[in-house]
Amino acid sequence: MSIQQAKPEASRRKFLTGAAAAATGAAALGFPMIAKSQAPIVIKMQGAWSSTDIFNEMAMEFVKRVNEMSGGRLKVDYLVGGAVVKSFEVTDAVSKGVLDAGHTVPVYWYGKSKVASLFGSGPINGMDAFQTLSWIYRGGGLELYNELLRKIDLNYVGFFANPMPTQPLGWFKKPITNASQLKGLKYRTVGLAADLFQEMGSKVTQLPGGEIIPALERGVIDAFEFNNPTSDSRFGAQDVIKNYELGSFHQAMEFFEIILNKKKWDAMPKDLQAIWRYGVEATSQSNYWTAMANYPEDLQKLIHKDKVNVLRTPKSVFEAQLKAWDVLTKRLSDADPFFARVVESQRAWAKNVCPYWFLNDAEFKMGYEHVFKTKLPS
Repeated sequence: MSIQQAKPEASRRKFLTGAAAAATGAAALGFPMIAKSQAPIVIKMQGAWSSTDIFNEMAMEFVKRVNEMSGGRLKVDYLVGGAVVKSFEVTDAVSKGVLDAGHTVPVYWYGKSKVASLFGSGPINGMDAFQTLSWIYRGGGLELYNELLRKIDLNYVGFFANPMPTQPLGWFKKPITNASQLKGLKYRTVGLAADLFQEMGSKVTQLPGGEIIPALERGVIDAFEFNNPTSDSRFGAQDVIKNYELGSFHQAMEFFEIILNKKKWDAMPKDLQAIWRYGVEATSQSNYWTAMANYPEDLQKLIHKDKVNVLRTPKSVFEAQLKAWDVLTKRLSDADPFFARVVESQRAWAKNVCPYWFLNDAEFKMGYEHVFKTKLPS
């Protein structure tokens, strides 16, 4: 190697040595150094849903949005129901830090307080899920929810997404043509809907979705509801029972509850908190689009492929439910002033919101029947 060839290498070593010394000197003088990239904040989230449920796909819509918007600084890892804890145990697991986050519904922890069910289904006041979600975010509902969490020492923050379509009355061995047929029926539902059907004379069992069909096959229940045609068909309801009735007042205004351990939340930078919060809002609309892309199509499959007898719930059942809600709401409000506060807050919002909706909404059913020259059940 010639002397001329060695000079560039020597110069490079001299430059690197000098640069290192300069960097050390800069640090000593208090000049900022370029920070190394930090590892992402990892959030372990579990859903409350069986492995085949479309609700897992809806949860992943939230996960995808948060992960992408955070630019790698936040990484949410999603697990299906039962991966760490059972579906009804997600709330406690997040509160205690066993899980960092959960994707669930408030009716799954109403055993801690029946008020919980008011944030996911409850007494009928004229509002649907969209209007009830507006109460949560604009009518004081979220503040009452947070007050409830403090009252019963649940150590997490929660947000709400996906105003769900009205849930069907459910699946029955024989069609329900009159409310009197619900008396003595062994029926699966959850939350305050359980109290409602008990008030109507049913014998209620509360189960997560993944346990419904085994319970039906063992005779623990005779009939059940879960949520929608897609979820119901994915766990095989149509294979064991053939009468499916749409429309009900038992869970007419539900949405997902997306929860995060309070310690994890408090340690999260403000911009990531904003991404989480606004990610819930974006997911809320995305989930509804996903529902509309699946529920109607799967209902048609149930009718035409699986030969399910799909019926509209008779008005006598709606009327009986309203009467039962009146009795139940008064009883629970008299027993718990906080329950009464939440009910009155919802009613105040409904009294203002609903007249605008009812007076202004177009006769869409009329339009459908006109265009497609058909007559839908009423």
